[in-house]
Amino acid sequence: MAITEADIRAALAKVALPDGSPLSASDRLTNIVAREGKVIFAISVSPEEARAFEDVRMAAERAVTALPGVSQVLVGLTAEKVPGARAPGEETRLRPSKPAPAATRAAGIPGVRHIIAVASGKGGVGKSTTACNLALGLAKGGLKVGMLDADIYGPSQPKLFGITGKPAIDGNRKIIPHEKFGIKVMSIGFLVDEAQAMIWRGPMVMSAIGQMLREVAWGELDILVVDMPPGTGDAQLTLAQQTPLAGAVIVSTPQDLALIDARRGVAMFEKVNVPVLGVVENMATFCCPNCGHVSPIFGHGGARREAEKLGVPFLGEIPLHMDIRETSDEGRPVVATAPDGPHAQAYLAVAQAVAGALTGKAANRTAPRIVIE
Repeated sequence: MAITEADIRAALAKVALPDGSPLSASDRLTNIVAREGKVIFAISVSPEEARAFEDVRMAAERAVTALPGVSQVLVGLTAEKVPGARAPGEETRLRPSKPAPAATRAAGIPGVRHIIAVASGKGGVGKSTTACNLALGLAKGGLKVGMLDADIYGPSQPKLFGITGKPAIDGNRKIIPHEKFGIKVMSIGFLVDEAQAMIWRGPMVMSAIGQMLREVAWGELDILVVDMPPGTGDAQLTLAQQTPLAGAVIVSTPQDLALIDARRGVAMFEKVNVPVLGVVENMATFCCPNCGHVSPIFGHGGARREAEKLGVPFLGEIPLHMDIRETSDEGRPVVATAPDGPHAQAYLAVAQAVAGALTGKAANRTAPRIVIE
């Protein structure tokens, strides 16, 4: 029997808000989605109410989880309006503030030594494929690696790893990530239908990323690789503020249009005091499978020159090749299925450079606090 919105609201009638009124009757309850036993909804709160409403969020999650036929519940606390926000047209400036007191600093994830973000200034440059093969390359080096797909609007890791089905829940009500090729993988794509559009505002995205970071049983990991959504928006800022990132890897093609946005990505991470581990030039060259002629379809060397100009490391080049595309579409990433081939070797070289950049960095670096002024 399918779960309906009425069923969910009936269960939430037993959950009381801090003022004693039922959650189900409040306009705070928004964005209810139910499909194939998976339920997602949001509770609207202001930032100063977030701590007080955490108990409400947990009670709501328990109430809906108890419904027959419900297998997975994701509840987010969202803020539609930030108090003190400036009026439209008023100048704003983003900067990291002075370090917050120790009690308010974002904590690391227990058991996870390093967290790195794989990001791009724009979509379509092969960021997710690079993140997948980077994680596999790090694991080939003997590290324990996890993959968090934080690209909420376009989750690609389930397809890249060839994983389907919802994850299980452990005795502590934490999500048990899927595991394949020795990598622990978590994605919003496991919780929603492949064709379902995630029509969420920024606060809901931020809440979902926070839950996937901290309510998943990651266990002991050397590195958690986070596949970020493209651009420089809510997800990147949330991760930078709430998580002590060890560094970021920027993926770009050599094309000038992509490099413009890659430059913005580097600048954003630098502004929030996240080290840029380096830049990867994806789709660097195309080798014709028939004649062997090499063509720089998107130009060549642009990312290397941009990295030198920005003073950040250049991590390597990845070719544009049908083998990479075919193995990715089939859920058999090239590093996992053909590790001795030339394309896998390119990814392995990038992974080695990233691992080298992390050597000596303090685990669980203090996260910056971001303010708008």
